[in-house]
Amino acid sequence: MAPIHLLLPIVTLGSAAFAHQDAFQAKCSSFADKINIPNVHVNFATYVPGGTNLSLADNPPSCGAASQSVSADVCRIAMAVATSNSSQITLEAWFPRDYTGRFLSTGNGGLSGCIQYYDLAYTSGLGFATVGANNGHNGTSGEPFYKHPEVIEDFAYRSIHTGVVVGKKLTKLFYEEGFDKSYYLGCSTGGRQGFKSVQKYPNDFDGVVAGAPAFNFINLLSWSAHFYPITGSTTSDSYLTPALWKVAHDEILRQCDEIDGAKDGIIEDPSLCNPVMETVICKPGSSSTRCLSAAQAKTVREILSPLYGENGTLLYPRMQPGSEVLAAPIMYNGEPFAYSRDWYRYVVYNNPNWDATTFDVQDTAVALQQNPYNIQTWDADLSPFRKAGGKVLTYHGLQDQLISSENSKLYYARVAETMGLPPDDLDEFYRFFQISGMAHCGDGDGAYGIGNGLDTYNGRNPENNVLMAMVRWVEKGIPPETIRGAKFSNGAGSSVEYSRKHCRYPRRNVYKGHGNYTDENAWQCV
Repeated sequence: MAPIHLLLPIVTLGSAAFAHQDAFQAKCSSFADKINIPNVHVNFATYVPGGTNLSLADNPPSCGAASQSVSADVCRIAMAVATSNSSQITLEAWFPRDYTGRFLSTGNGGLSGCIQYYDLAYTSGLGFATVGANNGHNGTSGEPFYKHPEVIEDFAYRSIHTGVVVGKKLTKLFYEEGFDKSYYLGCSTGGRQGFKSVQKYPNDFDGVVAGAPAFNFINLLSWSAHFYPITGSTTSDSYLTPALWKVAHDEILRQCDEIDGAKDGIIEDPSLCNPVMETVICKPGSSSTRCLSAAQAKTVREILSPLYGENGTLLYPRMQPGSEVLAAPIMYNGEPFAYSRDWYRYVVYNNPNWDATTFDVQDTAVALQQNPYNIQTWDADLSPFRKAGGKVLTYHGLQDQLISSENSKLYYARVAETMGLPPDDLDEFYRFFQISGMAHCGDGDGAYGIGNGLDTYNGRNPENNVLMAMVRWVEKGIPPETIRGAKFSNGAGSSVEYSRKHCRYPRRNVYKGHGNYTDENAWQCV
């Protein structure tokens, strides 16, 4: 046995750690009593030790999460926050023991009123004091919007901003040192919410990471709605089964895969891909299952075309080629797209019985004219955000099956034209990265692991992690030149097959023609 004088330091260290642990837990359990903020009702404050599989018994069933694994010790505070006389948000703050002095707000998805607990767990595990809200309603349906403009206002912008204002006050109350910098992380609707903050509240965040943003929001929902009239129902001559969409996808790859120089099953820059679908029309009398009818070939061509309004103005760019297999069961399944149907029923027409199968281009004008609370999120003058010293990093998967990556390029062009700035000047505060082989916010056929969430995590090195790249940009003034993505063998946490450095727009990735395509150094941004 070791001499007692050698054991004493270990015992003392253990006691100090135990006391430290007790202090954090005690602070957490008594924290609810210290909160006295107008319009904030605290439901509970509870300590959650790292390693817990946290039960989420009150989470709406449509949110699809009955539990959440929590990696780090956190203090979890749940609140109801009134946003008007007839509306409120459900807000949670997760404060980590191993705090880095950084505040962060998470976002939402779809039309959803779902707190994204996986993002709370992810970012608090990285040391951020994190908040997340339910966007002013519960569940994934648009029905709570029906004849309730206050709920629409929460969804458009107020939920995120209210959560930030309350969350910052709580952070200063909980941690003696307060916070140094403020960040945002969101994708899809969360990407739109990030840009809404950039446009409307330029002082809310020092750094915004906004993925696959659902901005141009009204036209996005009209675009999603217009696929049904193209495909028709499952019995229509113009409808393609998922198997036939795979046929179309294989032909698109045959025509476009090697444009970047490498045959790797990934279209590195879909904007260069303009497939000719007549090539895959069945020969007369053919019984092959590897070809399309003329009507089906026309469907593919129209799906891959932009949406124009009644007067010929561009409402929304085309779906980018390469996403067909992923989009088929969701967007081209012979039924109207649910989010679009709900928006038109409960917001545009205030008619729960509106028939989504009747959608046509005239509906798009009605919806766009309304634009409640400027939910379009399409303002292109980011001067106040730039002046405030903010940074925004946006990314978009080039295999996105729900929101076309072409729309992010359109917005980039609008900002450049509105502000009169070329890319070198935009780079100072606004950088856009195209992630080849990434589907909607994650997943896909390529190197999509960029650290925008738990499912894409490949370490916290800023080179491999888009959130930590933003932290380094804000705090050290080192902007990201590329974002490295990991191609996982079987999802996040599995072995990495290869990595690829994704380029900053308007650059694109080109295979140099020597070395294996799995070698990131065999590619260059041009």
